Order: sequence, then C-alpha cells, then structure tokens
Amino acid sequence: MAQSEAIAAPSDAPNGTLPRQRAVLFIVFLGIVSLFGDMTYEGARSITGPYLGVLGVTATTIGIIAGFGELLGYGARLVSGYLGDRTGKYWAITIAGYLLNLFAVPLLALAGAWQIAVVLIIAERMGRGIRSPVRDAMLSHAASRTGLGWGFGLHQALDQLGAVAGPLVVSGILFVGSGYQAAFGWLLIPAVLSMAVLLAARYLFPRPHDFELAPPPLEGEGLAPIFWVYIVAVAFIAAGYADFSLIAYHFDKAQIMPATWIPILYAVTMAVDGLGALVLGSLFDRIGIWTMAFATIVSAAARPMPRVPPTTT
Repeated sequence: MAQSEAIAAPSDAPNGTLPRQRAVLFIVFLGIVSLFGDMTYEGARSITGPYLGVLGVTATTIGIIAGFGELLGYGARLVSGYLGDRTGKYWAITIAGYLLNLFAVPLLALAGAWQIAVVLIIAERMGRGIRSPVRDAMLSHAASRTGLGWGFGLHQALDQLGAVAGPLVVSGILFVGSGYQAAFGWLLIPAVLSMAVLLAARYLFPRPHDFELAPPPLEGEGLAPIFWVYIVAVAFIAAGYADFSLIAYHFDKAQIMPATWIPILYAVTMAVDGLGALVLGSLFDRIGIWTMAFATIVSAAARPMPRVPPTTT
C-alpha cells in the first residue's frame, strides 16, 4: 500500500475518521506552508508601497491599486469556494492559487515599469484569494478534531511567524545596501519551500475531509439571517481598512523613518497578530463570537488616533 493511501485510509480510526494526531499534523503542515508563503508575500507587501514610489507611482494610484487588488482577491474567493464545493478539487485549486500567489512576488524583481509591477501585485492578491477558501475548508475538517478556535489559531500563529520573518529578511537585505529588486529576488527561496511543503501535504493527506467527525450536509435551505448580519459587520470593518502599501509609501515619502525600518514595523504588527491568534483562538472555543466582538472593538479604537503635527523650526 502506498504511503499516502495508508495515511488517508480511515478504516483504522473509530467512526471512520482519521486520528486526532493526524489532524494536528495536517494543521502543522498547512501552517508551515503558510509560514513560508507569508515570508514571501508579506515580505513583499512590506516594501511594495515604497517600491512603487520609486517607480514613479503616486499615493492616489497606490491606494487604487491596493483597493482594486483586494477587490479582485475577495471576488476570487467567491468563485474558488464555489468551484471547490462543486468539483471537490480542493487540492488542485489550492495549488493553483499558491502558484499564482507566491511566484508573482519574485517576478517583481524583473519588473522594469510600474505597469508590470502593478499587474504582478494584483496577480499576487488574486492568487491568495483563489487558494484561501478551499485551503481553509480543508483546514476546517482537521480543526474539527482539535477545536476550531485552537486549530485555526495554531495555523494562524505559524502563518504569522512567516509574516514576521519575511519583512525582517527584506529589511536585512535593504540594510546591507541591496535594492528593492534584490529583496524581491531573494523571496523566491521561501516561495519554493512553501510549494514543496504544500505538495508533500497533498501526497500525505489526499482526503482531508476524512478528518471530519460529523461531516455537515452540503445541501441546505439558504443562509441564516445571522450570516447576513455578520457580512454587513465585515463590510463596515473593511471600509475602515488602510492597506499597508499606502501607509508604507507615506512613511517613506515623509521620511518618518529610514526605509530599512519600514519592513521591521510591519514585522512587529505581524508578530502581534500571531500572538493574538493563539490567545483569541482558544478564547473563541470558550465564549464564541464575543471574542470577535472584543477583537474588533480593540482594533477599531486605533482608527481615530490623532495625527501628530510635524515639528517646525
């Protein structure tokens, strides 16, 4: 029997499910994929604003690019999620999304014009949108064995570890005197590592839905009213969102800090995100949606912080 078949076979586990240890291992595998993936695209995201500024792009254009990229990315989630449910090809869609998401980043090193850079930045966002819902669907099967909050929290913590490491690597490359293009080029290494681990996970766990203790029915009578309330809340949160590319651009143009420090600032925010994922994930398993309400209020409190006027001489 092939190794993938031995691991995937549910017959040795009670109630036709895979053991909890395998579920944890699967979460860790996807977490490592996300760790190297975040090193790649979050490392790039920490400098795309200043990089576009060097290519001659204005702040207004950067804001439009960032918003349009996110719009296409979230639109792609609707399509890929639907296709995943209809075809059952979760792994194929996930792999395709990661290929686009990851390898658009090192190609930025070859972008000689801002128009090419913009296409690659938008492609990266679309790739992330394509792979996110189907990957999370597979992750949810394994997390059903560990506790949804804890399972997703563990994955998010590994994810954010990469989001911290990537900007720090980029900052180090800039610190030694290499330019933005060299930084994008070095991000090819974690991109390749992420794809290698993803393909290994595909080989070892070809049927993640076997983790599910009690698979929910795929047919339903529509979405509950509370779902639409949640969607409206998410829309309002997104309306107050400012992309870091635009923030980093202004930091660089206003010379608030050296260019090498901007990725470090982004790394710090990602570290806080990762620690919060573990704490809030476990808390969610205890008190449910009140955890999200608390996190949203804390996050929103930073929005009205007053602007510090520049000093004059």
